[in-house]
Amino acid sequence: MIGLDPPFREAAPDDARVLADFVNMAGEGLPFYLWQQMASEGQSPWDIGCARARRESGGFSYRNAVLRTLGDEVSACLIGYPLDDVPVAPDYSGMPAMFVPLQELEDMVPGTWYINVLATLPAHRGRGYGRELLELAESLCSDQRKRGLSLIVADTNEGARRMYRQNGYRDVAFRPMVKERWQHPGADWVLMQKDLK
Repeated sequence: MIGLDPPFREAAPDDARVLADFVNMAGEGLPFYLWQQMASEGQSPWDIGCARARRESGGFSYRNAVLRTLGDEVSACLIGYPLDDVPVAPDYSGMPAMFVPLQELEDMVPGTWYINVLATLPAHRGRGYGRELLELAESLCSDQRKRGLSLIVADTNEGARRMYRQNGYRDVAFRPMVKERWQHPGADWVLMQKDLK
């Protein structure tokens, strides 16, 4: 990873709870819903989220996270990673139905730097931290010689979609959401991409 200067810092395992909060925020409650399904007796959904954040590998790992701070307080978060240049032949047969549309979209943008989470705590919104993290994502993308950036957002998240469009992202594809018992007003997941090369 490129060197980070304040107000940015790499996340650490001790940041697991705030990372879980950011992941759930960016996922509009879907992560919490899934963690509820995964929790066994005596575990809370947040226990599952924190355990996943502490992992050494995987998309949602503290190793892929950068935090934007304001003094000692965390204010915003970026979680992202490079996607392989040549995707593995997809096999969605053993995947939970809720994940299939998301994975289908991600598989459409090999060779990009994938923004899994971009979120700002409510008390810190409107200060440009999202744009700062998008600029940082571009630096990480260039450093890892990826051809562009990609992300997936809910069709109803107009504020985020507007910010992404203003920063050069375009809609690439849509897939219908599979909700099960997850409550959400959206109909589609939207894949957005920005080319750098």
